[in-house]
Amino acid sequence: QVQLVESGGGLVQAGGSLRLSCAASGRTLSQYTMGWFRQAPGKERDFVAAVTWIGTTYYADSVKGRFTVSTNNAKNTVYLQMNRLNPDDTARYYCAADRRLSRVPSRTPGDYESWGQGTQVTVST
Repeated sequence: QVQLVESGGGLVQAGGSLRLSCAASGRTLSQYTMGWFRQAPGKERDFVAAVTWIGTTYYADSVKGRFTVSTNNAKNTVYLQMNRLNPDDTARYYCAADRRLSRVPSRTPGDYESWGQGTQVTVST
């Protein structure tokens, strides 16, 4: 099973940017579909973005055009570049791995079997 560790969260003003990283160990990321999810207090964990094992990317409508997911196979790391952040983006962000290698990634948290501990993103007005 792959182990995941997120980093890069923090406090940023509205309109600013952050880049989250998800470092994997134990298995190579090319064997997984990788997803990013977020969860605000009192809310469900929501899909943000995903990148398939063949490099195709998918985004939630709320972040499309602002967030970019990418991978660095040499570093076995997945990134989430977040631009034009707004207070609605405040949440704890998690990366997750799905080994089913579907052409279209799942947007359901329960379909991902490995999760990191999350990193907090807070966007101030």
